[in-house]
Amino acid sequence: MLINGQPGTQISASDRGLAYGDGLYRTLEARHGTPLLWHWQWQRLAADCAALRLPCPDEVLLLSEIATVAANLERAVVKIVLTRGVGQRGYAMPAECTLTRIVSASAWAGYPPDRAADGIVARWCDTRLAIQPRLAGIKHLNRLENVLARSEWHDPAIAEGLMLDMDGTVVEGTMSNLFLVQGGELLTPLLDRCGVSGAMRACVIDTAANLGLTVRELRLSPPQVLAAEEVFLCNSLAGIWPLRQLEARQWQPGALTRRLQQLL
Repeated sequence: MLINGQPGTQISASDRGLAYGDGLYRTLEARHGTPLLWHWQWQRLAADCAALRLPCPDEVLLLSEIATVAANLERAVVKIVLTRGVGQRGYAMPAECTLTRIVSASAWAGYPPDRAADGIVARWCDTRLAIQPRLAGIKHLNRLENVLARSEWHDPAIAEGLMLDMDGTVVEGTMSNLFLVQGGELLTPLLDRCGVSGAMRACVIDTAANLGLTVRELRLSPPQVLAAEEVFLCNSLAGIWPLRQLEARQWQPGALTRRLQQLL
């Protein structure tokens, strides 16, 4: 772990990331110290910094720190955490931000390979996502809604939960983004009111567009998900997981899902 470029494991108890969740993070896979999907990870990190008015670290510096923390790991999970640093008491942003930058790596634990091969079982979550356009798409440090949603089940046969917003619109999984295939088009929830815009989501959208597919971001309802020809979920560590069962509805991994899996 590097904290502001130096080996360490501790930050100030007055750090605004701890006090208020005032910051953001990205989680990614690295192989031999090289981060995967970096184009999209960097794109999203820079956009999130701008949205939260955080100074964005130098890209070359981050890549160097990723290489350092993951140097002895053939395959690693890397986490980048950026906070507004130590500030005065109260919500007001400090006039000048001294960013806290944490880059850490741990050995790859992986997921059961049958999730990608055979698909997963998911459930609907009772916990709803609050509608807040100012934070929509950002992978900020307050993920309590996702934590509470993930606590709703303990059945190991269920790999993911799907979350709705307060209007009942489908937004995302607790740790993943959602895609549907319907009528030859790729559909994914519009994340202009809440939810996390993941790097793998961006990669899937760009890859599908390069294949000549129509990709639409729109508001989706639970019946639309259940009626879809194919459904899959994705994130940067899991890759693409076909949805095999939701409620009584069952699917087989479809041709487009398999094609994207092969490409990504």
